[in-house]
Amino acid sequence: MEGAGGESPAPLLAAEFAALMARFQNFESYPCIAIACSGGGDSMALALLADRWAHDQGGAATALIVDHRLRPESTGEAAQVAAWLADRSIDHVVLTRDGASPQGDIEAQARAARYRLFEAWCSANGCLHLLTGHHREDQAETFLIRLARGSGLDGLAAMSPESTRAQFRLLRPLLDIPQARLKATLAAAGQGFIDDPMNRDRAFLRARLRASRAALAEEGLSAERLSATAARLARARAALETVVAELLASAVTIDPRGFAMLDSVRLATAPAEIGLRALASLIACIGGAEYPPRLDRIERLHAELPLGATGGRTLGGCLLQGKPDGILVCREAEALAGPIAALPGQTVRWDGRFLLTLPEAAPAGLSIGALGIAAPEVKDALPAVVRATLPALYDSQGLVAVPHLGWRREKVNAALSSPEMVVFRPLNSLARAGLTVV
Repeated sequence: MEGAGGESPAPLLAAEFAALMARFQNFESYPCIAIACSGGGDSMALALLADRWAHDQGGAATALIVDHRLRPESTGEAAQVAAWLADRSIDHVVLTRDGASPQGDIEAQARAARYRLFEAWCSANGCLHLLTGHHREDQAETFLIRLARGSGLDGLAAMSPESTRAQFRLLRPLLDIPQARLKATLAAAGQGFIDDPMNRDRAFLRARLRASRAALAEEGLSAERLSATAARLARARAALETVVAELLASAVTIDPRGFAMLDSVRLATAPAEIGLRALASLIACIGGAEYPPRLDRIERLHAELPLGATGGRTLGGCLLQGKPDGILVCREAEALAGPIAALPGQTVRWDGRFLLTLPEAAPAGLSIGALGIAAPEVKDALPAVVRATLPALYDSQGLVAVPHLGWRREKVNAALSSPEMVVFRPLNSLARAGLTVV
């Protein structure tokens, strides 16, 4: 691929990359960043550029290499990437996916596993920013994939340069950069890269679109034009998100114990598109889900609001129940996650909603799970449907503590009943403006 006028594409320079990173702002004084590095040409170029940027800022960078174990060659390829990075004195770590190979929708499941590993590493290492090497052609392909699936505005806005996940900001500094410039960057540095055969496997839609780039460009659907279209739609999405955030701020009251009260009158009088988006955000937040429910289900629920005092609906792992002062939105008891181990001195996420950090002095053998129908001596004024969904600590003898109620079993350390120990931090905040109370 050639640049404008037929000249060869130029490598991406350190100063240009610094300008791309400057758009994100809000880095700490000495930034710690992680780099998703598959060993492909895009992520290898990113690793070289981002490592230099971090050190120029007085910070540090770590490349995260995932061994998916989806192909027999993956372990050797991960070792090759690690060796390349070591030769350039770039800090790195190999993260290995365990468990059975995914069956069906391999790309989506592999991506989910990759991000679980990234989040665990970033949480354990206090890293607030993860960079990925998505470039202009990736953005164009994402636009076409979502167009083929009938996506609306949000989907067609494609990938955002900056988004927030549970443990880090996800940054894509190269979205406007042609892939050819990244390959030129590697060539100038004398750096090799791995060519993943899955990128050419026509069993995957993205690979078929990639093979059709030239034909699409001849019809006016070049990567540059498609990416620019996605950027214009992203501007519209951002404008809508601002209005949605304003509605949520006035219509929703979040309780740090993981439930909310919704002013259904304010929701109903808002423009339909704004109300639908606000309802979807609220359900994703309280339900601890990574993504909101499907639009058609949100539309049906929105049409049924307000709910009567005896009415109730479930959607997206949430229960919505009419009350005299509005609609109670809480976690659906039947959809709660099961108990998980809680280790002293470590932070665990339970039910997609709560982060629990046990003190170092906590006893071993504890787990966190739902309170459910607890012992009679655990008393509070919360609605029963909310009370049952509160996080609680258990041991081999049963219920140990309920931090949000300040209750603990007799002779149990008072620190285990501290509300500050369990923080409501759902995978999705109430709005992109970060309105979730924590």
